[in-house]
Amino acid sequence: MLELEEARERIFALLVPLGSEKVSVSDCAERIVFSDIAAPLDLPLFDSSAMDGFALRASDIAAASRDKPKELKLVGSIAAGTAPASAVEPGTCIRVFTGSALPKGADAVIMQEDTTAASHNPFCILCFDAVKPWEHIRLRGEDVKTGTVVTQRGDRLGPGNLALLSALGLGQIEVCCKPLVGLVATGSELIEPGEHLEPGTIYESNRSMLGRLVYQAGAITRRYPLVPDTLQQTRLALERAFGECDVVVTSGGASVGEHDLVKKAIEVMGGQLQFWRVAIKPGKPFVLGRLGNKLLFGLPGNPVSAFVTFLLLVRPALLRLQGAKDVDLPSHAGELIEPLVNRGDRRHFLRVQVDDKGKVRSAGVQASHVLSSLSMANGLVELPPDTTLPGGAIVKVLRWQF
Repeated sequence: MLELEEARERIFALLVPLGSEKVSVSDCAERIVFSDIAAPLDLPLFDSSAMDGFALRASDIAAASRDKPKELKLVGSIAAGTAPASAVEPGTCIRVFTGSALPKGADAVIMQEDTTAASHNPFCILCFDAVKPWEHIRLRGEDVKTGTVVTQRGDRLGPGNLALLSALGLGQIEVCCKPLVGLVATGSELIEPGEHLEPGTIYESNRSMLGRLVYQAGAITRRYPLVPDTLQQTRLALERAFGECDVVVTSGGASVGEHDLVKKAIEVMGGQLQFWRVAIKPGKPFVLGRLGNKLLFGLPGNPVSAFVTFLLLVRPALLRLQGAKDVDLPSHAGELIEPLVNRGDRRHFLRVQVDDKGKVRSAGVQASHVLSSLSMANGLVELPPDTTLPGGAIVKVLRWQF
C-alpha cells in the first residue's frame, strides 16, 4: 500500500504528453499554455489620455486656480480611434477623450470637471486647477513592453489572461491538447437513472459526478454504458474505452471481491498493474493500470471514495498531462468550530462545510457511501492517523471549486 505522495509520483512518471494545438484566444478559457508567449507590441501602444478632458502643456496652467482660472485656446478635438491632426502649441489645448491619442506638444491632460468654456467664446477653455507633467496620461508601454513574457508554459488561462492576449492582437495561441477521458462504471447492481429499479439494484451516480470533475480539470469526457460484473464484459468495455480515449477512469470493481474484475481485465488485455491500494481514507482500493502508453485509473465504487481519489490522484494527473505547472487543489486556511477526529491508521480526508468567514465544520456523516454529506460539502480537511483537532484549530481546507 502506497502513501499518497508516492502514488502521485508514480502516476506522473508514466504520463505521456499529448502534444499541442493552435486555438483561437476566444476559445482558450482554462486551457494550458504550451510555450512561453512574449508580447508582440507595447501596451498601451501609444501615449493616450486617461480621462475625458483637454490635452495641454502643464506649464501653461501651473498657476491656475478656482479664483484665477487660466484661459487656453481650443484648437481641435481627437476622438478615440483617430490620429491627432494638430499639435498643442503654447497657450492652446485640444479636446480629448479616454483613450484618445496624445497630440504632439502636450504633456498632460486636465479633467473635464476642472474646466468650462468661456462665456464670451466657446473656443476659449477656462482651467480651474493645475496639473503635473504627464498627469492623466497613459504612457506607451507602461503596462507591457514589447518582448515581455506575458504567459508561461504551463499557465492555465483565466479571463484576465485572455483579455491581455487579445489586447496584444493575438488571434491564436498554442495550447496543450485536452485529454479525452473515458468513464466506465462497473457493477451488475447498477441501473441508469430514470429506469425501473428491480429489487437489489441501485441507480448509478459516479459518472455524472466524475464527468463534472473531469470538465473542471480541463479534459473532455466520454461516458460509456454500464458494465455488468463479468470478466468478458469488463474486458470488452475497457478495450473499447482504451481504443477511443487517452485516459480511462473506472468506478467499481477495484476491491478484493470475486466480482471486482477491473484488475484482472487489464491484465487479460496485456496491460500491467502499476499499483493497487493507497493509504488514505476514503479511497484505499485505488488501482493504477497501464495499457501501452495509456493509463487506467480504477476508482472505488463508493461515491465518496471515487470523489476523493479523483481529486487527489486523477485530477493532478489530467492537469499534468496537459502540461500544467500547478496541479494541486486550491486551498486556504480555516478555523474549526467543532472538533474533527480520525481514530484510524490512515490519513482521512473529511468532508467539511466552509462559510464565507472561513469557519469550518463537518459536512455530516463521513462514511464513504453517504452522498448527503458529499452534496453539502465544499471542502476537504486532511487528518493524520490517530488525530483529534480541537475546535478553534486552524486547518488547511482543500477546495475543488470556489
